[in-house]
Order: sequence, then C-alpha cells, then structure tokens
Amino acid sequence: MRITVELPPGFRPNDILAFHRRDPLMLAERVDGDVLRKGLTWTGRPACLTIRLHPDQAEAELSVDGPPRDEDPAALEGMVRRMLGLTQRVEDFEATFRAHPQIGPLVARNAGLRVPLAATPFEALTWAISGQQISVGAALSLRRKLIQRAGLRHSSGLLCHPDAVHIAAMSEEDLRQASYSQAKARTLLALSQGVRDEALPLDRWLRHLPVEEIRAQLSLLRGIGPWTINYALLRGFGWLDGSLHGDVAVRRNLQALLGAPEKITQDQAEEWLSAFTPWRALIAAHLWAMQKDLNP
Repeated sequence: MRITVELPPGFRPNDILAFHRRDPLMLAERVDGDVLRKGLTWTGRPACLTIRLHPDQAEAELSVDGPPRDEDPAALEGMVRRMLGLTQRVEDFEATFRAHPQIGPLVARNAGLRVPLAATPFEALTWAISGQQISVGAALSLRRKLIQRAGLRHSSGLLCHPDAVHIAAMSEEDLRQASYSQAKARTLLALSQGVRDEALPLDRWLRHLPVEEIRAQLSLLRGIGPWTINYALLRGFGWLDGSLHGDVAVRRNLQALLGAPEKITQDQAEEWLSAFTPWRALIAAHLWAMQKDLNP
C-alpha cells in the first residue's frame, strides 16, 4: 500500500525522526536522512513501514509479508497521520499560550512542536510498562530484548515490534529471559491477553477515544498506574491532556523553567500543570524539548 499525506507549514521532521532514532542498534527502526523504516506487525504479519518526509508532504509505503489480503489504505493513512502528530491542534495551543510569561518563550522556541506517536496504542503501552521507574537507556534495552525474543522479522531484514497476540503467546519465563522483572512481565502478559481477547478494545478506543473508559479499564491491571495510562494516552492515542507530573524529566525541566531552588515534587508539578488543561501533555512535550536528550 502507498499513500501520500500533506504536511502543514512549519512541520518539524526532525522531531519525528529523532523519536524513532532512539535505539542506536536500529533493529526495528532505521532512519536514513529524511526516510524512516519501521518494522511492525500488521494484521498479525511482519511488515515494514517506510515514510519519506518531504517539505510539504509525506509518502508512506507499507510492505506486508505473506499472501495478499484486502488491505485498508484508510487504516494506513490514519496510522501515519497519528505517528506524525498531524491530528494534534498545535496551532490552537500556540495561539493560546504564545503570550504566557513562562510557556510563551518555550512555544516561540519550539513553534510547531508535535508529539510523535508510536505506530499503535499497544506499542505505546508496551513501552510505557517497560519504562516504568527506569532510565530511557534501560527501557530501550528492555524493548530491544522483547523484540528480539518475539523474533518477528520482515523480509527487509528489520525486526518487528510484536502485537498483543504474539506477546500473549509468550510465557512469563520468556519475558524474564528478556530481562523483564516478574512484576513487569506479569503486567505485560495481562495487558496482551486483555487486548487479544478484546477485553481491552484498543482499536475501538482509537476510533472514539473514550478517555475515562480507557482509564478505568487499564487501571484494573495490576502494575498500570496514572503515569503509564497518561503516557500511553499521549504516545498511543494522541490525547494531549494527560498530566505527566510523575515524569522525572518533566519535573526536572520545570524546576529549571521556574528557577526553583529545590526539586519540584509530583504534587507541585500536578498543580502547576492543571492550569494548562486541555493541553497538559503538550506542555510536558515542550518541557522535554528543553533538553532533547531527555526526551522519553
């Protein structure tokens, strides 16, 4: 499948490319100039998504291994638009806060900033669980080992991020051998089984975004708390109002922004972010951008 999507004026391709360039070993994503190649699972099959970014448009191509099926170009376009942040109304956000005494300078410095999304909500949830209470480097190592353990490889040579069905078929011991703690392994398996059995209907949620339903259902899983849910809502669904006050980099950069002499607590960060509803997660993205090497 091939599609083309228009890019708005001022689109920032480097933000997207940097997000997918985080793993230096590039087993499942490769960035070459303005071209991204990403291994993923499409209708249960290994696939390679190629996105070529031009000044005014993005060309996307999806190559799926296996016999041809009736594919859905609209589903591909929706995924690409989410991944590129094109569903985010950043112009409205910037118009609202351009004159804000604290956020205004960040907005001016990073005009057009969008939050890159994972290919699917499940991938975002997997990353959020993997990254709980550890550094970005450690989370990348876990993610890499999970992808290697799943062993899904596209004919292009790229490894593919497994979907819920593939992870649900793994054992707790499989995940432990991929360096997951017992608690994280059990959480990831419970999530995968719930998605596989459609108790957690991620595709339906993606179409309608019932935020409170998503919160309620995910919070029933042991090991998934507010930070994991808000991060997944941002990186998986593109919801821009999750409060990421529990994020270490958000609090550290907020301390620098405010010139506070002492570390910002979670309660203080939550109170400060509350003034920016419905854009709290986008505020967090601007705080991450203060030090791009801290961007999770």
